[in-house]
Amino acid sequence: QVQLVESGGGLVQAGGSLSLSCAAFGRTFSSYVMGWFRQAPGKEREFVAAFNWNGGRTYYADSVKGRFTVSRDNAKNTLYLQMNTLSPEDTAVYYCAAARTIAIQTTPPSYDYWGQGTQVTVSS
Repeated sequence: QVQLVESGGGLVQAGGSLSLSCAAFGRTFSSYVMGWFRQAPGKEREFVAAFNWNGGRTYYADSVKGRFTVSRDNAKNTLYLQMNTLSPEDTAVYYCAAARTIAIQTTPPSYDYWGQGTQVTVSS
């Protein structure tokens, strides 16, 4: 049973930083792509970043490129999303997801497992 558990959300002022964590349980994710998505109220779930666990390749949405960084800790089976220079437009529930593929995926239906989400609120 695959389980993804996000943590690290909270309230931050515009221009600030937050780091999200996604702890993965249930299997080895070396042949998976991990993704970060977000969903603001009244909006569709939006791709943020993806990470190929095997090769370490990353891919970012244009809206976060240069501000957000994905990293991993193999020993802890944990993925991180470092978010810098946050703006109110980044306010959303952030989700971690896993796809049973080694190819980078950017759409929600491509992912097989999802975490419960963590709220990020950026005040102006």
